[in-house]
Amino acid sequence: MLEDRTEHPCQVVDMSPGNVSLRTERAGLAGEKVIAYIDHIGRIEGVITRTLQDGFAMTVIASERKRDKLAAQLTWLANKHELDLPEDRRHERVAPRNPTSVLQLADGRQYQCRIIDLSLSGAAIEIDVKPAIGVQVTLGTMRGQVVRHFEDGIAIEFAVIQRPETLDTEFSSPRG
Repeated sequence: MLEDRTEHPCQVVDMSPGNVSLRTERAGLAGEKVIAYIDHIGRIEGVITRTLQDGFAMTVIASERKRDKLAAQLTWLANKHELDLPEDRRHERVAPRNPTSVLQLADGRQYQCRIIDLSLSGAAIEIDVKPAIGVQVTLGTMRGQVVRHFEDGIAIEFAVIQRPETLDTEFSSPRG
């Protein structure tokens, strides 16, 4: 999304925790603020540093903590093929015995949801609302953050890896 709030598809050509080169049909101008939503990374903000023949380069504006997280994400993405890691699947996914749960946002709003599948590190849930990627949420009693949107819901990555017995207890019997 460029400074004039127009949105344009783009493709990452090259990326580091501090800079990104994007291929896009509409480039914007040097000095212009831009927001990009990048698969597997999420939302990044920055400023266009130079225009290219088929896009632009931008610096990333982020806190030190966000840059460290971005560096870890980029490292994982760069190495997942060499390590033969499945796409975003660090733990086996299972369907819970009780798929009904409640998603709570940081401001206290709560929404009924249905758990599509669950792992020790996250969950895919069917829900009518789509909190922004990166938003902190609680699913049942487990804290996490929204990491992806899909047609009928969202994917959540838990703040800590869960123990199998925690998942069994949390999602095994209907609440009444």
